[in-house]
Amino acid sequence: MTTASPAMPAEWAPHERTWMAFPPPNGTFGEPGSPVLAAARRRWAQVANTIAAYEPVTVVAGSGQRAIAKELLRADVDVVEIPLDDAWMRDIGPSFVYEDATPTGLAAVDWVFNGWGGQGWATWADDDRVAATVAGLAGHPVRRSALTLEGGGLQVDGEGTVLLTETVQLDPGRNPGWTREQVEAEIHARLGTSTAIWLPRGLTRDYHTYGTRGHVDLVACFLRPGVVAVHTQTDPAHPDFTVSEQIAEVLRSSTDARGRRPRVVELLAPEVTFDPDGEPVDYSYVNHYLANDVLVLGAFDDPRDAAAAEVLGRAFPGRTVELVDARGIFAHGGGIHCVTQQQPATPPRGSPPCD
Repeated sequence: MTTASPAMPAEWAPHERTWMAFPPPNGTFGEPGSPVLAAARRRWAQVANTIAAYEPVTVVAGSGQRAIAKELLRADVDVVEIPLDDAWMRDIGPSFVYEDATPTGLAAVDWVFNGWGGQGWATWADDDRVAATVAGLAGHPVRRSALTLEGGGLQVDGEGTVLLTETVQLDPGRNPGWTREQVEAEIHARLGTSTAIWLPRGLTRDYHTYGTRGHVDLVACFLRPGVVAVHTQTDPAHPDFTVSEQIAEVLRSSTDARGRRPRVVELLAPEVTFDPDGEPVDYSYVNHYLANDVLVLGAFDDPRDAAAAEVLGRAFPGRTVELVDARGIFAHGGGIHCVTQQQPATPPRGSPPCD
């Protein structure tokens, strides 16, 4: 099997490096000198430093922010300066795909980014240019899509199946006038997938202020082809109790690109279910990151942290599970997966597109 057509590898395929962004001063992180901004930067840096022990990491810092970033990062983490609006590299960075037709064997899909559906608090003129800039720094050609989409809004198994969410790809704030069929056709053309499994929605908190309106990487992820981990809320008082049941049922009744009924692995949500203001939390172990020889798992100082680490450790034998406190990241609307973006290693020419 060759990769003359694009083929997005699963996250567990070998990486060349990880890309991240450094939180800039803005309306959500705070102005320069803000303790909230300083705390966010420490959390993002902790993720970068953890990954850097296993594979190269490049952190994109906003204009004039490189020196501040270098103070918090390991010496071997590369830092480059480009204009930034926010710090969610999963959403603003490119989706790298294998493509034999390119000189490098890789290409970068550059989705339109419009602040998660044009939300009133967001700015995005700079962030919409990040994917193309990162692709150029990585040395790979850019494939600009007309579809508005973020990397957190899709999950692939490397064998032709992609998970999507109706409230993201079909959001009128993102893609007004696009039909489900048109969305699927564009995603399949860009990622080399052939089968889309549509989930009805995301977690409840993700529809609050600073949410993404349903990113899939909080609710479900592939552990390998044919096996999907699902965020499972066990507290009937939490609104995601019904949401997670519905998502699991949709997956169990679906068929992937190879004709399989996915096997669902439940990742139990943390025991803490509501924040001090009585709002439902969206803490999720599904939102982890796979890098070379490591799985970086968000932790919440919760009794279920260890259980999640055990489940995911069994799913990815040979990888070290590193726990990083993710509460300071979730406080801003995302998790470990949301702040990272993988650049796959270039495969040998004509090789299968994934492990």
